[in-house]
Amino acid sequence: MRDTFLPFARPSVDEDAIADIADSVRSGWLAMGPKTLKFEQTFAEYTGAPYALAVNSATAGLHCALMALGVGPGDEVITTPMTFASTANTIIFTGAKPVFADIDRNTRDITPESIENAVTKRTKAIVPVHFAGLPCDMDAIEEIAERHGLAIVEDAAHALGASYKGRKIGAPRGKRRAAVFSFHPTKNITTGEGGMICTGDEEMAEKISALRQNGMSKGAWNRYGEKGDAGYDILMPGLKYTMTDIQAAIGNSQMKRLAEFNARRAGIVRRYMTELADVRGLILPRRAPWEYVHSWHIFTPLIDVAELGFSRAEFMARMKRLNIGTALHYQALHLFPCYERLTGAKRGSLPEAEYVSERIVSLPLFPAMTDADVSDVIKAVREVCSR
Repeated sequence: MRDTFLPFARPSVDEDAIADIADSVRSGWLAMGPKTLKFEQTFAEYTGAPYALAVNSATAGLHCALMALGVGPGDEVITTPMTFASTANTIIFTGAKPVFADIDRNTRDITPESIENAVTKRTKAIVPVHFAGLPCDMDAIEEIAERHGLAIVEDAAHALGASYKGRKIGAPRGKRRAAVFSFHPTKNITTGEGGMICTGDEEMAEKISALRQNGMSKGAWNRYGEKGDAGYDILMPGLKYTMTDIQAAIGNSQMKRLAEFNARRAGIVRRYMTELADVRGLILPRRAPWEYVHSWHIFTPLIDVAELGFSRAEFMARMKRLNIGTALHYQALHLFPCYERLTGAKRGSLPEAEYVSERIVSLPLFPAMTDADVSDVIKAVREVCSR
């Protein structure tokens, strides 16, 4: 057993980021300002998106994107139940109804067939989630959206650095389209908390820019800076969803190391896939049939309870006793009573999501893991599954 506890995830923040945070504090400018603008420009260049708009969380980003598309009461938005609560919550807080479509148990991604089956005359948008960093089958989803006149907001919280058929997630895909990223401390890069909305739709970008700052035509940096103009207009009711320069200072440093971070994540996964391939009771993630690059935000095997003879909860408890942290991503949303009441989806209605939800577990995966850490995880899994 390890002497110290290995967490499921841990961020890597460099000294240059800490120095840049201190610079923001000393400058007296803490809110959204020049460092946020720099972060947006760097992110846009990286993804190929004409517009990248920083917000204080991916939840805020999803909410802004849906509001900018005019999603509201009476509308339906199709998404997956295998996601964090914020995906559904942002739909609900526009006044629309989330409609859950089923997934593929191998990729954990929403399937085009289940989306097609969920479309009604009230459907306004689709929110596919690139689960764990594996891009959904976007060509098929785009075809459905075009045929039915639907918007698409990609929940790309897991997918920074991922690509689909040679194009990065976040690159523009036409009108009424956006992709939203997360910078939570567990993600591929972090800003502490934060998010980014990428789009190629100029009108949508302009609406989001206002929505994230209380509907104002200009942010504080444009009003209070040395060359700013104090005048402004309120274009629409909005929310306070802006990123701060303190967050952006971390993000600017993190973007310099994104390729390194993702390469390390992929290397750890290669070891997991090779050295855990013969473990009894462990079902490893499988490849999707389309062309893609995986960003490996999380590594999520399934626990075959029948084969092992004990529960997933017991697997996680035994790993913890060996000083290895694990996590649960996710419990299918329609199995929570509040979402069952709001959506009408019940146990048995989404069998693939339920199959995965009952078995999934996340093993440690973060760039600062040493080779010895990875070996410890592999040894612990093999020991737990052999008992």
